[in-house]
Amino acid sequence: MLTTETTSNHDNLDQKSTLELLQGMNQEDKTVPLAIEKELGSIQELIDGAFECMKKGGRLFYLGSGTSGRLGVVDASECPPTYGVPQGLVVGIIAGGETAIRKAVEHAEDDPLQGWYDLQKHEITSNDFVIGISASGTAPYVQGALSKCKENDVPCGAIACNTNSKIGEIADYKIEVVVGPEYVTGSTRMKSGTAQKLVLNMISTSLMIKLGHVQGNKMVDMQLSNKKLVIRGTRMIMEQTGLDEETAKKMLIEKGSVRKAVQAVNQSKQ
Repeated sequence: MLTTETTSNHDNLDQKSTLELLQGMNQEDKTVPLAIEKELGSIQELIDGAFECMKKGGRLFYLGSGTSGRLGVVDASECPPTYGVPQGLVVGIIAGGETAIRKAVEHAEDDPLQGWYDLQKHEITSNDFVIGISASGTAPYVQGALSKCKENDVPCGAIACNTNSKIGEIADYKIEVVVGPEYVTGSTRMKSGTAQKLVLNMISTSLMIKLGHVQGNKMVDMQLSNKKLVIRGTRMIMEQTGLDEETAKKMLIEKGSVRKAVQAVNQSKQ
């Protein structure tokens, strides 16, 4: 029996009050960071492996189905606006394609060949790094893709929520965050999904920092896609250069990023 499929520690959920439901869910959610803490060494190894590929120009791919696939798509889609990296540097692939992002596609995860076909659409090479995501660790879509990665010398990692996972056995790097039974038995969109989201945050954030898109603690390459980010960028320039707000905002708009604006100011002072 997979840990993710074992019976919940809570019962008679349909008889509980709203507050009791919330307290039970919150109690379970508190265990997730502790489970991740046990895997920090494995997460570090995967990040370092992915970094070796990316610093040489390789791309990062997330591949999964259902909730796992959606989480990968979300994390990948947030990298360009947050860190100013080009579209396609971090790619999220979900079983069933774009449709599956919004609604379930029947049997999409059951095809062991489709994952590799989907990767080939991106002309994947051994310079890239693929991370397969599956809460159970058994999704054929992910297993098949990782197996083909191994056959074609494409470095790969796995994120699962069971020990001795099938995808972990295949991958070069495995992360197995065992969060225990779900509050609603087998509902891996809950604790398992939360764990996967936190791990993906760690992976992409660490990689973007190591690739130079953060200075100090600031996102100096973020895209200016809304007023909030323009205000944030203006404040960052003011802090780093001593410019007044109006001048800092003008420099930001003109140069297009905090990094370029600060560089321009510093060069003008030389």
